[in-house]
Amino acid sequence: MIVIADGGSTKTNWCLINEAGRKIHFNTEGYNPYFASTEYIEKSLRKNLPDHVEPEKLNEVYYYGAGCSTDANKKIVADAMKSVFINAKVNIDHDLLASCRALLGDEPGFAAILGTGTNTCFYDGKEITLNIDSLGYFLGDEGSGSYIGKRVLADYMKGFMPKNLSKHFFNVFGLTNEDIFDAIYNKPLPNRFCASFSKFLYDYKAEFPDYTRNVVETAFVAFFENLVIHYPNYKDYLLNCVGSVGYNFRDILSYTADRYEMGVGKIIRSPIDDLVDYHLKK
Repeated sequence: MIVIADGGSTKTNWCLINEAGRKIHFNTEGYNPYFASTEYIEKSLRKNLPDHVEPEKLNEVYYYGAGCSTDANKKIVADAMKSVFINAKVNIDHDLLASCRALLGDEPGFAAILGTGTNTCFYDGKEITLNIDSLGYFLGDEGSGSYIGKRVLADYMKGFMPKNLSKHFFNVFGLTNEDIFDAIYNKPLPNRFCASFSKFLYDYKAEFPDYTRNVVETAFVAFFENLVIHYPNYKDYLLNCVGSVGYNFRDILSYTADRYEMGVGKIIRSPIDDLVDYHLKK
């Protein structure tokens, strides 16, 4: 049996393929090694694996994860996986490569992630050939859920959010400014906390279309200005994108891409199904 996983900073999508070739899907939380230790990942996995998944019976694990771009970070995740999947060969790689394989397969092109965080690259059909670092949620991640969520939080805290939307925000979350400061500066996983508020914006998109469009379009313009346009001859490529933010706001993303004279290719919420197909073909 093998298991393939696409791990973002918020959620990990898993697909186990058993001896009969049956696909079994399940989810756990996300495990970004910049924010989660080996001990945390191992404990969470043991707690959250479904009862019908018998980790000792797995032969191979393919885990693609956010933050798994350095050897040190890969080791954090690999050590946890090896402790749980004791008889399996564990393969750890970056979630950006998973996105390339899901979006483009063996074809060259431009791939992006717009989820909790942001990432972009050129892909030659096998490997990532150019990647401009998005610098994470604190210094960059333009266009991501955390980037949009920070704007939503700031507007709420400063009183810039439309009054009725601000009332909805308080009714849904019940957060004071002090609560938000505490979550961002004192508690773990602040990137995930910030990103959660992009979902709130999406939920009220129809009721507050002008405000939503302003926030999201501003974020996507920053995504292009700080990342996309710095790739050589980017206009010669289609924008292929994976992630809940890119998918949920794909109308605004397509509009913004058109402003920058870039065509739009494949936009999907999650790479897991296409990624599984990629591995099965291999």
